[in-house]
Amino acid sequence: MPVGPFGIDPFIWAPLRLVIAVLLVVGLVFNGALAQIYLERKIQAVIQDRLGPLHTGPWGLLQTFADAIKLLGKEDIRARLTDKWFFLAAPSIVFSPMLASYVVIPFAPGIVGADLNVGLLYMTTLGSMTVLGIVIAGWASNNKYSLMGGLRSAGQLISYEVPQILSLVTVVLVVGTLSMVGIAESQPGWQLNVLVLPLAFVTYFIAGLAETNRAPFDLPEAESELVAGFLTEYSGMRWAIFFLAEYGEITVVSSIVTTLWFGAWHGPFVEVFPLIGVLWFTLKTYFFVVVFMWIRATLPRLRIDQLMSLCWKVLIPLTLTNLVVTATLLLVFPSTLVPVAIANWILLAAFVLLLPYVQRRRLVALRERLRTAA
Repeated sequence: MPVGPFGIDPFIWAPLRLVIAVLLVVGLVFNGALAQIYLERKIQAVIQDRLGPLHTGPWGLLQTFADAIKLLGKEDIRARLTDKWFFLAAPSIVFSPMLASYVVIPFAPGIVGADLNVGLLYMTTLGSMTVLGIVIAGWASNNKYSLMGGLRSAGQLISYEVPQILSLVTVVLVVGTLSMVGIAESQPGWQLNVLVLPLAFVTYFIAGLAETNRAPFDLPEAESELVAGFLTEYSGMRWAIFFLAEYGEITVVSSIVTTLWFGAWHGPFVEVFPLIGVLWFTLKTYFFVVVFMWIRATLPRLRIDQLMSLCWKVLIPLTLTNLVVTATLLLVFPSTLVPVAIANWILLAAFVLLLPYVQRRRLVALRERLRTAA
């Protein structure tokens, strides 16, 4: 009779392993969200010359725990005319795909939930489901502010998925696999994809900001014109679950960036002590989490027309051009990536230099039209 690990019957071990994995990931997400909220408050306080959390616990470390306890103790209020079951289900629809994404993230050599040969496709599919929960939350709230927030989210997330996926496909062309573990293993030492495909990294990161509803793309919950958008009718832990999902998505996007462009777990001493890979992966991931927070504290929110123009008039043509150029150069020069790297750096330089120039031209033209109209 077969025996599982620790002498446990295999029929008992399989569901027990699933329960342990879910508890570990949920604990990781909850504790990660608490740490990120504290970190974001402190980073914004430094940038804006404030103190941030200070009094609850040493250095204000217990402030986020106090906030979590407060949210757990709040009454679960639901307006009478909301669509009950959709309203209650929306937070779970947003939270569950984010939670499932951690299955294919490679934290270190041999430390991954499942090494799927289509791991990247699996993650992008789950990322596309977030829009469903937000649209359902906005529609089920029976509130015009919420509905507008949900519709904004639908337009924003569906649009920015196009440059996001095109950026990922460019990496797949170079690496030749959809496996997250395979992509991580293809970047030992200084052989990082960011040195070969810097433009794909920049376009993916911009699209990732939009996909996670972070500033300057936080229009679905824009408090200045929509109160709180799709969140207006939510309170207590249902409201908090949306924000847990947001911080979890930030970690997922940062993990994808780390895996696809920055060598995942690779770093000094990993060959000797493989578990150190978890440390390197975490440090790289949280570097990009801090960049997310830095951007939120410094950039103003875009208007909806600016947001859509950036996607359809700039990012999508740019990522399509990058994809075609990369594919062509890989066919012409199959034995070296140097031409691909040169072309990508040239395209990135053109993007960085031309975008401000085009924006200035548009502002000058707008001023001229306003002066003529006056």
